[in-house]
Amino acid sequence: MSNKHKISVMISEDKLQEKIAEIGAKISADYEGKEIKLICILKGSIFFCCELAKRITVPVKIDFMQTSSYGSGTTSSGNIVIKKELDESIEGEHVIVVEDIIDSGNTLFRLMPMLEERNPADICICTLLDKPDRREVDIDVKYNGFNIPDEFVVGYGLDYDQMYRNLPFIGVVHLDDEN
Repeated sequence: MSNKHKISVMISEDKLQEKIAEIGAKISADYEGKEIKLICILKGSIFFCCELAKRITVPVKIDFMQTSSYGSGTTSSGNIVIKKELDESIEGEHVIVVEDIIDSGNTLFRLMPMLEERNPADICICTLLDKPDRREVDIDVKYNGFNIPDEFVVGYGLDYDQMYRNLPFIGVVHLDDEN
């Protein structure tokens, strides 16, 4: 693959698969006897959400929502724009919001109250990656894959200006090394 940027592996494909299996087992145990609805936050969470759903043993429904807070930059603007709304109601559902990465927390800080107003039975957050050093607001994350340092990462659904989502690992983009 020809890359415009140097990318180094932070989390290997094997480690990702192992952690997703752990999270899936925990969700399955926590929701035994119940049906859950995963809300996949597009576009970045699609790889994680699909792999996670395959590892959950209780009945799963999936819906999609798209928000934006980045544009083409490498840091969150702090503003949230809903680009795609849910297709179905979440009233009375056991909802897990599936995110690829949480850094400032601003997107979920604004999104969660909007979803809670729709009267789910319960709602929580599951993220593959968490950057606690970047947190600007308090966010309660029930299921967390990896805490990572404040690096700009791509792969496994995460992008840099729509590139690199298809990488099977989490990699660090070295913007200073551009040709």
